[in-house]
Amino acid sequence: MSKADLLELRQTATEVQCYHCGQPCDEVHWLEEKSFCCYGCKTVFEILNANDLCEYYSLDEKAGVPLKNVHQESFAYLDEKSIRKKVVEFDSANFSKVTFFIPAIHCISCIWLLENLQKIDIAILRSQVNFARKTVTIEFDPQDTKLSAIAALLSSIGYTPQINLDQKKEKKVVDKSLLFKLAIAGFCFGNVMLFSFPEYLGIDQADHTLMRIFSWLNLVLSVPVFFYSGFDYLRSAIKSFKQKQINIDVPIAAGLIALFFRSSYDIISATGPGYLDSFTGLVFFLLIGRWFQSKTYESLAFDRDFTSYFPLAVNKLMGDDWKPVVIYELRPGDQIRIRNMEIIPADSVLLDELAYIDYSFVTGEA
Repeated sequence: MSKADLLELRQTATEVQCYHCGQPCDEVHWLEEKSFCCYGCKTVFEILNANDLCEYYSLDEKAGVPLKNVHQESFAYLDEKSIRKKVVEFDSANFSKVTFFIPAIHCISCIWLLENLQKIDIAILRSQVNFARKTVTIEFDPQDTKLSAIAALLSSIGYTPQINLDQKKEKKVVDKSLLFKLAIAGFCFGNVMLFSFPEYLGIDQADHTLMRIFSWLNLVLSVPVFFYSGFDYLRSAIKSFKQKQINIDVPIAAGLIALFFRSSYDIISATGPGYLDSFTGLVFFLLIGRWFQSKTYESLAFDRDFTSYFPLAVNKLMGDDWKPVVIYELRPGDQIRIRNMEIIPADSVLLDELAYIDYSFVTGEA
């Protein structure tokens, strides 16, 4: 075969998309005239096909999670009593309930599949997905299956649970001050717009007294917006000047001060109605943006510490066998086995003659 033919064949292979996840296939694996990018995606299709769950693909095209280079970790440590108590929400002789956080949830097909787990494992009684929190709550019979088997099942279909033994910490107190500021700014903005209608409609000078009353009411409504709702921008600008730096709040604060005091001068001196409708509207929409930003930060979960990225368990040599143990139970002198794509959970000495270490977790580089 010529070099041109090989190049054309390779280009055709890269254009083939995986039936499960939709990613380009560098190496095509065929099953029932369907192409898959890796054995992981192919295995998931076989599981779904065997349990008559292929409707998963009709709900959302290419809905599967890519499984290329995904390591199927062992969840045997979940069956230890001390670990199980921290993970399971309710446990009895014939009924248990557990909630897993699954970052891979992203579409309606994910919800449909995860809520039909009982068709794959009859020991699962019911499963319910919370899409906003990316969690799945599973009720199962502990006499017929193990907690580790359920976690392994989720991992095998591409929804590996992210397990954190400290996930039951006290919930953070929700700061509602931003909502209060937003509510006050919205209330004042709506009323200022209402009182500004005489100016919009062009009332003649015969109703000059009414216009003056509305202007003073607008000024009264703008005071809490300036000194409460929008004061964070002023405070931030003052801090930036003290640090001899300029942040993005400085021009915002300058605009708020200019609008408020110029409008106040116009109303007090009876030279005009001012621009308080623009002032209150600016603060209101700025706070809406800040609220959306705070909700985005909450969903990204930036409060995770470095320990949450370590594996919960690792294979430890005990006698002649390798058994999974929780990393908190490791002691100096223990011999552990690190598999591909796993993170080294403790200070260690390399025993093998050759190994490849990826420092991107430490340096932050790709």
